[in-house]
Amino acid sequence: MVSARDCDCSADHTGIAVVIGASGTIGHAVSEHLSATEAFESVIGLSRSGSDSLDLLSEDSIARSAERIAKSGKVLRLVFDATGFLHGDGVNPEKTWRDLNPVAMAHAFAINAIGPALLMKHFLPRLPRRGRSVFATLSAKVGSIGDNKLGGWYSYRASKAALNQLVRTASIELARTHPDAICVALHPGTVASRLSDPFRKDGLDVVSPDEAAARLVNVVSSLDVSASGQFLDYRGCPLPW
Repeated sequence: MVSARDCDCSADHTGIAVVIGASGTIGHAVSEHLSATEAFESVIGLSRSGSDSLDLLSEDSIARSAERIAKSGKVLRLVFDATGFLHGDGVNPEKTWRDLNPVAMAHAFAINAIGPALLMKHFLPRLPRRGRSVFATLSAKVGSIGDNKLGGWYSYRASKAALNQLVRTASIELARTHPDAICVALHPGTVASRLSDPFRKDGLDVVSPDEAAARLVNVVSSLDVSASGQFLDYRGCPLPW
């Protein structure tokens, strides 16, 4: 495996990277690895708990964050969205359609699909018109319709599938004005975290946040514009829609 320090995430070692969800397990690790690459002037972490709060449930906060980045005068080379919702506050992945709850489903879509769509709305226009730049968002292999062999997890699967479609659609529009920009959905694998801990099984390949971040940063560093609009795993391999 290539070390994160060997990555060349920026075309010219200028500009900044923004990590959204930087207070989370994967977001924090990705921020650390991006900083270690020394490929950016700075790595800015945004989250609900930060001094400059970004809340996926508030479009105003997303718009304000994007505006602050633009006013910094720095070139925005990478936006990495490490947000997501699987369970919490009494909500768990559905084992059967009998468990479907419209409020819980709406929350999953708000965090996993609508929130990232609003990130694209406000951050994609801030990418440079020329020169390599990347918008990457964390999806999940269970969001693959073609790979669904087990059923269950209705809200999480469907909201991540929606995210994949949003990324694909946005990548087409982005290419019209930003021909060197890349917009992708990434599956990080199963990462040891509060999100995955209740669902870990014997024999499942679970990696540390540090290793997951290194793999994701390596994938981001290797992308070219032909990858835009794709759904990729932590090795950079395409996943079925």
